[in-house]
Amino acid sequence: MSQQRTSPDLRAWAGLLVVLGPVLLVSMDGSILFLAMPRIGQALTPTADEALWILDSYGFAVGSLLIAFGTIGDRYGRLRLLMIGASVFGLASAGAAFAPTPELLVTARALMGVAGATLLPSALAVLSELFSDARQRARAIGIFAAAFAAGFAIGPVVGGVLLERFWWGSVFLVNLPVLVLFLVFAPILLREVRTVRSGRVDVVSVVTSALGLLLAVYALKHTAAEGFSVWPLLAGIAGVVLLVWFVRRQRHLAHPLMDFTLFRDRVFTVAIITGLLPLAAWSAAAYLAGVYLQSVLELPVLRTALLALPGAAVLTLTCVITPFVVDRIGKRAALVACHFSIAAGLLLLLPTATTGGIGWYVASTVVAGVGYGISFAVVADTAVGAVPAERAGSAGAIAETSNEIGNALGIALLGSLAALVFRLGGPDLAPTLDETLQLPGLVASVVGEAKAAFVTGVHWVAGVAALLHLALGGLALRWIPAHRRTLLSV
Repeated sequence: MSQQRTSPDLRAWAGLLVVLGPVLLVSMDGSILFLAMPRIGQALTPTADEALWILDSYGFAVGSLLIAFGTIGDRYGRLRLLMIGASVFGLASAGAAFAPTPELLVTARALMGVAGATLLPSALAVLSELFSDARQRARAIGIFAAAFAAGFAIGPVVGGVLLERFWWGSVFLVNLPVLVLFLVFAPILLREVRTVRSGRVDVVSVVTSALGLLLAVYALKHTAAEGFSVWPLLAGIAGVVLLVWFVRRQRHLAHPLMDFTLFRDRVFTVAIITGLLPLAAWSAAAYLAGVYLQSVLELPVLRTALLALPGAAVLTLTCVITPFVVDRIGKRAALVACHFSIAAGLLLLLPTATTGGIGWYVASTVVAGVGYGISFAVVADTAVGAVPAERAGSAGAIAETSNEIGNALGIALLGSLAALVFRLGGPDLAPTLDETLQLPGLVASVVGEAKAAFVTGVHWVAGVAALLHLALGGLALRWIPAHRRTLLSV
């Protein structure tokens, strides 16, 4: 009897190890370009808009399609979708590594995002099927969340280390060995799982949600960088209309793409927002800090990467231990601590200046890293535990969507705020700091003015994001009952 139980357990943990490879890559590719953009700019000379889309196309593709692929995996087979997604992700990574133009790099990044959207919800659902024991399943999901968090955290570090020795395309080729191992061992260790359900994926909902999001974000980006003009304003209005129509359409579908009834639970709602807002703050702060350290303080890329290690370590460790802590202090205390610690960390960026601020940056990442780690651990388990098993893929997709959309929106919206501040306060010679510094014949006063305007933009982003986290922490105090002890399955 003991031997019969041991073998399936070993198989399940080996399956978890195999699944974690693609999960780590998908999250890591959301941040690995933060330190690589200066090198890409020198090699491909993208415009300011193209540079932002190189960063954002991946996150928007993942976030826009996670829900759809979660549902497709539930209906047509999760392992099959994992295998297809891993293959496409590898091919798109190779295409991105050797892209000769900015347009092709944006296309390859978007294709990577489409493939990534197939991997995350199916991987989380497969874990739920691998572990029949509730306690082991909770541990596995905690490890899944830690790997996902670690990917975001170490992405800039991995990118910086690779760029120190290789050309910019190496940040994509690092994906290939992991994906090859997954394709070899997944059919051996993982079982095909599907749920027999009626109805089809609503293609109209997929298109309207993705198109609405892209149009709205395009309008905000363009307005921040260039000022008001007619076509971006019309695009923004069209995007908002499409998103409103998408939400209304879901209420009348027998098989909605996103089940908004889950948000009737206030705890679930706060948790999902906790998946979005911290990632928005983290991605914007990480990207802007990378530019600050390299272009303002003129640090080499490897040292910039190493400075991110303390915050990455704290984030990952917090994600691992959060399930045990939440079981003792309760979910309300955990969520409040999450948002208040992120707010405190962001506020530590305010003393940074053009002449120094390395210590403040490291302290910011360490303090905020506690909150980021809590958010990763809380959101994943809440989504899966709040729904029946047959909706695991779709619920997991909502959780991962909040992360991915938050990651993309952080750069799109908060990054646009920084661009707006730079445009209004800078020397008005180019749309970005790096483009300004590359102009020939700049005098020291203009360089100083450009750097000061960029740092002011960083301060604005940190301040606004901190206020949003303080508000959400207050909302958690108000909405979450003190007697509901845990967000996590034990």
